[in-house]
Amino acid sequence: MMKSTYLGARFTGNKIIAMNEMPIPVPGPGQLLIKVKANALCGSERGQYMYGSAVTPGHEAAGIVADAGAGTAVKPGTPGVVYLMDFCGSCRSCKLGFTNQCLNKRGDMGFNRNGGYGQYMLVSENIFYTVDEGLDLTEATLLLDIMGTGGHALERGLLVHPDIQSVAIAGAGPIGLGVLVMAKLLLGEKVPVVISDTVPYRLELARKLGGIPIDALKETLKDGLEKIGLAGADLAADTSGKTIARKSCLEALDKRGVLVCVGHGEGLGIDVSKELIEPERSVLGSEYFRYGELNRNMRLLLQNREYITRIITHRFPLENIQEAFELFFAGSTGKVVIEQ
Repeated sequence: MMKSTYLGARFTGNKIIAMNEMPIPVPGPGQLLIKVKANALCGSERGQYMYGSAVTPGHEAAGIVADAGAGTAVKPGTPGVVYLMDFCGSCRSCKLGFTNQCLNKRGDMGFNRNGGYGQYMLVSENIFYTVDEGLDLTEATLLLDIMGTGGHALERGLLVHPDIQSVAIAGAGPIGLGVLVMAKLLLGEKVPVVISDTVPYRLELARKLGGIPIDALKETLKDGLEKIGLAGADLAADTSGKTIARKSCLEALDKRGVLVCVGHGEGLGIDVSKELIEPERSVLGSEYFRYGELNRNMRLLLQNREYITRIITHRFPLENIQEAFELFFAGSTGKVVIEQ
């Protein structure tokens, strides 16, 4: 007999995380109850860590269906991952496959709906993606923010620059590393990827993943490109959300280059004539990814599992979530995952 309550992390603010006992929800029509097995930490949770959250955070969840509501097709026992955005499936954007731009979004898991830092989470069936039963569910979380967000950023750039032969990335945190990994998988292993950061641990991890690390305290992305004989990059991705990093990306672009802004945060001032019109550059935004991209990413993960999973550097049980967040925001990690 299933228990009536479960433990969920409560972010109270001031960098304090407590465990809270909550009633296990009953799935209604079209809903699934997920027994969470893993949830990866994300830099976008810094605000919740600092200032608290009204819901249980966690938006990179993988787990197993524990119960299913009326009208659902997914059976209990099925493993899978949870897509962040509870998209409607029927608006203009959703019908075209742009689920990350849903016009009638019902919620965001972990931000205004209880997320994956609890033992259970209630989700709409349409945002649950089934994975192979043999796949480690901690590794399955890589399908989401790492491969999903990283791959989507590259897809955005390819829309306006289909012959990308070089990449520059500002920020070697998990999302920046995700862009690096997906650049190697989607554009080709030989495509040079210059990546900057200020944290030695992350720069070394980027090197191990095939990137060309640049210490942002000493050099710019453009300096790094010139060192390998390139005048500029075809695509530059800012994953930091910082104005100075966005500017560094823009300055690193070659003619026809495209800047893809992935990290939320600060702004960017542009000399339109000199920096956009004359060199025919583009500046694009990239928000999360489309649900339909999970099929490709699942295939890539199974084919390149040993390579991609290097991004995961630390694993913690749910009861040690406080320690996990302290380590993660200290900077010297790759992807950190809470396991249950």
